[in-house]
Amino acid sequence: MLEQLKLFRLPQPAPVPKTRQVVISGRIVDFRIKTGARRLSMTIDERGLRLSAPTRMRLADIDHFVLDHGAWVLQKLDELARVCRPRHINIKDGAPLPLLGQDIEVRVIPGANRFRWIAQTLVLEARPDANLGGLATRALKAQALIHFSGRLAHYTAQIHLAPPPLGLSAARTRWGSCSRNSGIRINWRLIHLAPHLGDYVVAHEVAHLLEMNHSVHFWRIVGTLYPDWKTARNELKTCAASLPIL
Repeated sequence: MLEQLKLFRLPQPAPVPKTRQVVISGRIVDFRIKTGARRLSMTIDERGLRLSAPTRMRLADIDHFVLDHGAWVLQKLDELARVCRPRHINIKDGAPLPLLGQDIEVRVIPGANRFRWIAQTLVLEARPDANLGGLATRALKAQALIHFSGRLAHYTAQIHLAPPPLGLSAARTRWGSCSRNSGIRINWRLIHLAPHLGDYVVAHEVAHLLEMNHSVHFWRIVGTLYPDWKTARNELKTCAASLPIL
């Protein structure tokens, strides 16, 4: 019966172009359209302006919707441009490097491929042929383990649990994970961002120690540990584009 029903589906409408452009206050704005939504909506993040639209909505109506919200679109695109710095960082003597939301200075001196932290300076003692990006990454991971261990102890104390084992991850799509067997893992790249964003991720994973799901009760626990979690979650989506690549 299910196979027979497929025969009587209405013809599919012509595909909607994936990308379009409108001119807002003299600026050309590109946007992408995804069809199949129940209503027309738009979002702006590190990928730019994106719209979700009903399948049979006219392109002219979609364009008018963008133009009607033109001031908001330009404002958000400008805000995003200010937040998102270039991602590739060339590690060299004197280079700035984001650490917990603030730029620190990198100093490179001759040495045996080791690193030291001196106040707000990362000192790389490097051989002539050293991979400075790799050496800086080692230093940042070490700092991340120290920092997030402290934050993990802080949040587990609030629910009267001992801190589980903490590990670092380099996942491309996840900020953290929690397992009753192996403990909590935090994406080490969070060490680049402001401390309150890392705190939200740690609080989120600590809440999973009590609820291994994303139920209403889970989010209540998150709200107890980190009341402003919705703002932090939205900010993380934007900051993902600014994470440096060493």
